[in-house]
Amino acid sequence: MTDSLLNRLHETFSHTLHCVFPDLESPPHEVTKSTQEQFGHYQCNSALKLAPLVKMAPRQIAEKLVGALKDSPDEAIEKLEIAGPGFINIWIAPAFLAKECHKQLEDSLLLVGTPKKERIIVDFSCPNTAKEMHVGHLRSTIIGDSLARIFEFLGHDVLRLNHIGDWGTSFGMLIAALKENYKQVPEAITLTDLVRLYKAAKKRFDEDADFKKRAQLEVVALQSGQKECIALWHKICEISRKAYQEIYDLLDVKLIERGESFYNPMLAPLVKELEEKGLVTLSDGAKCIFLEGFCNREGQMMPLMVQKSDGGFTYDTTDLAALRQRVQDEKADRIIYVTDSGQSSHFAMIFQAGIKAHYVDPKKVRLDHVPFGLVLGPDGKKFKTRSGETEKLLDLIVEAISRADSILKERNPDWSEVERKACAKALGIGAIKYADLSCNRVGDYSFSYDRMLRFEGNTVAFVMYSYVRACSIQRKVNADINALIKTTKIALNHPQEIDLALHLVRFPEVIDQIVDDLLPNRLTDYLYSLAEKFNLFFRDCQVVGTGEQNERLLLVHLTQKVFARGFHLLGIQTVEKM
Repeated sequence: MTDSLLNRLHETFSHTLHCVFPDLESPPHEVTKSTQEQFGHYQCNSALKLAPLVKMAPRQIAEKLVGALKDSPDEAIEKLEIAGPGFINIWIAPAFLAKECHKQLEDSLLLVGTPKKERIIVDFSCPNTAKEMHVGHLRSTIIGDSLARIFEFLGHDVLRLNHIGDWGTSFGMLIAALKENYKQVPEAITLTDLVRLYKAAKKRFDEDADFKKRAQLEVVALQSGQKECIALWHKICEISRKAYQEIYDLLDVKLIERGESFYNPMLAPLVKELEEKGLVTLSDGAKCIFLEGFCNREGQMMPLMVQKSDGGFTYDTTDLAALRQRVQDEKADRIIYVTDSGQSSHFAMIFQAGIKAHYVDPKKVRLDHVPFGLVLGPDGKKFKTRSGETEKLLDLIVEAISRADSILKERNPDWSEVERKACAKALGIGAIKYADLSCNRVGDYSFSYDRMLRFEGNTVAFVMYSYVRACSIQRKVNADINALIKTTKIALNHPQEIDLALHLVRFPEVIDQIVDDLLPNRLTDYLYSLAEKFNLFFRDCQVVGTGEQNERLLLVHLTQKVFARGFHLLGIQTVEKM
């Protein structure tokens, strides 16, 4: 947990409860952000939960708590008010907010604090070798990168893993096709060529018995390490890797590739170990683990298949081996898997099997599956091109940049082409990321270039414009900010100053929430609200040329710092002009 204002209030009320009710070992207490600002900044609802324990009316309990807090006040609290049956409404003191804002100005972590360092693995993106990345990979890549950035910001040891599909039957098909079509694979062959070749090979695999047999023999040769097969496999992987890296470079996403092939040597020993532990049951010749609570529609237990009847291994085997390796070898304290919601049941079974096999101690290692919904087109249907093909991710990114460029050309005809192109790239890619991350990841969302590039509403353009405005004000004043921080105290007198300062101080609370529930849309919501509050401050509180110029300039600078940090955690590049 961070050193947030909310955590401070939790500690204050917890201490007060212990003082008022010393006989209660761990009295329940609850402090939350108020949903309606007219009822305070925060609210304590402990009295209602305490009532049955201490045999008192909730309002009477609230009165005791408020009385104790008045006798031993917290400088953060300006006013307490009892409402309804026993709610305690809390207002934060402007003088305290001013001091906290000043601390934020001096702290590179913006008062988020540094929790105990952990080894955190984030498994995300995960395309399949010899297949082009498409819009379906967008969410995993963007969400995973943002979560990794947040944990890195907190000082954790983060391992960003790309669990690429680089092994299995499909490679037998492709290797057989390559051998049939080329005496020597040309250097100029591209991923698009491989995709076209694979589609034709898959069709033949399904229809041509001779080709199917050759492909299966190539799989055996690959698995046994036959030199020519391994060389072709490396070639396929390298071509794919080069194409993926172009996208990762555009998105500014860092990943360490560790595909299915990495875990292949671990699979046979894993199955043997599971058998020795008595966890494997034979089912129609296949080796399976049956777990309580996982049943099909007919009520029959669903198998986690670790070895097929023909001796082959499955995704279940690979993911279980990966889990074991990440805990035992990587010493992970927390493992986060970012995949579509269709894999929720799969990972629930993998986690339970890992615990049952004693690969994971749930008291020591936290396992999270981060599911997300589909990317839909503006018509609400699965996102596809006009020809009915799944949208390629690279084409989608290029189109967003092109549209951003057209908008900027119209808005700023005097800009140089170099200046405009750089801004268009940042805005186009930022729009894609922000539109995705601003939706609750659990649900589907509709992809619309027009909507995501608008300059109004909860979009990157609207929020970025507020950041640009903060930069512009500082350029206009042209003051030495570092000198001001040392010589000037922030004073909060106007309601919009107080409202903006309170929101800035709440930044650590948002990070706390995301660390717990892994919902990046909490950060986009926070930044959108920050933009709205800053715009109201800009409207009502003139900065340049006023008696309050220096104090307000510090608020502007802090706003810019929080915007910049928030955009970085979303993986979005900032711009100084729009």
